[in-house]
Amino acid sequence: MKQPLMPMATAVWLVDNTSLSFRQIAEFCSLHELEVQGIADEQVAQNIVGLDPIVNGQLSWDDIKRCQDDPSARLELLEEEIPAKTRSGGARYTPVSKRQDKPDAIAWLLKFHPELSNAQICRLVGTTKPTIMAIRERSHWNMSEIKPVDPVLLGLCKQTELDEAVKKAAPPVVEEPAVEEPEAVVAEEVSEDAAPADAVSEDQV
Repeated sequence: MKQPLMPMATAVWLVDNTSLSFRQIAEFCSLHELEVQGIADEQVAQNIVGLDPIVNGQLSWDDIKRCQDDPSARLELLEEEIPAKTRSGGARYTPVSKRQDKPDAIAWLLKFHPELSNAQICRLVGTTKPTIMAIRERSHWNMSEIKPVDPVLLGLCKQTELDEAVKKAAPPVVEEPAVEEPEAVVAEEVSEDAAPADAVSEDQV
């Protein structure tokens, strides 16, 4: 579900400037209803300045009035006339606070998923091939401090992205043709060999 920009600030403005219910504001801002109640009670978001969703084109007054008149109605987020561009490729951006975790993530991938190529690790963690080679060859300047840690736990990639990369890197499975044992033929041969013996025994009797 799409949510407005700066949902908490938007909720503050709606609480202060409209008579919408807590539920309506919570649903529009993707917040819990108790959070909106906390804003109204000045227990939550005390230092946040309200953001007018009408000025930035995310709501209309007509929609607000419609929902004020009907408590069961829901606010509708206005679509942007010019949609924002999405990243189609290139290196993954990593926040500065998490960049120091990259070597640990690379070490984990090399240890538990050696089938991954350097290019795949670069895309998952947002690193460079020289860094990967330095850790792979244990020539990294901080090698003594590097400990393998799951990149998903570090927030450097998503579990789905890691699973997809591992799936692509896995070698294709070659199915061997099944060899059928001639059990039925062997059984028939045994039964045929046994028949004369039975006949002899009856003649002797």
